[in-house]
Amino acid sequence: MAFTYFFRDLQTLEMVRDHVIPALRSRRFIKIWDAGCAMGPEPYTLAIILRENMGPTFRNVKIYATDIDESGHFGEIVNNGIYPKDQVKRIPKRIFEKYFKENGNPGHFIVAEKLRRCVEYQHHDLLSLVPIMKDLGLIMCKNVLLHFNEKERVEVIKMFHDALAKGGFFVTEQTQKMPSQVSRLFEPVVSHAQLFRKRS
Repeated sequence: MAFTYFFRDLQTLEMVRDHVIPALRSRRFIKIWDAGCAMGPEPYTLAIILRENMGPTFRNVKIYATDIDESGHFGEIVNNGIYPKDQVKRIPKRIFEKYFKENGNPGHFIVAEKLRRCVEYQHHDLLSLVPIMKDLGLIMCKNVLLHFNEKERVEVIKMFHDALAKGGFFVTEQTQKMPSQVSRLFEPVVSHAQLFRKRS
């Protein structure tokens, strides 16, 4: 599903800010997987939240943005970081002026290089059940799991659990509750958002 925009689901992003960042800040390397990134507003929004709240530690962050799109279209957009005005209009003015500038194409804006450096796109099929890597501090997967049947959701979440580092975090969309078959693998971090931490 390609529909997304910058600063979507702000409540969940605030939970990441308040609960995930303090836990990850002490790591030497902070590896994050945004699974199902579509055209990139979500990983770049996450990068903004992290940079605004991590200080110098942000230099240790790498966000791996993946999607099943095989055309290369999503990858080109994410890697270039160029978006039309209608996709960036919801961004708070202070943030927009700090991290975006016109790129010479009328009505289009490019993400600041300091954010583009930390976001890397890869093609990936979640139903392969093969993680892009291990020892991840945070996995964000929103607007994807709802397209899978229950068995597929359970297997993908198991794969996420295996890919997370000890104490790593998993975030999914508000409409998706943790399946009972895998609930023992995670502990809820808050009661009002789908934010979980890997159990030891």
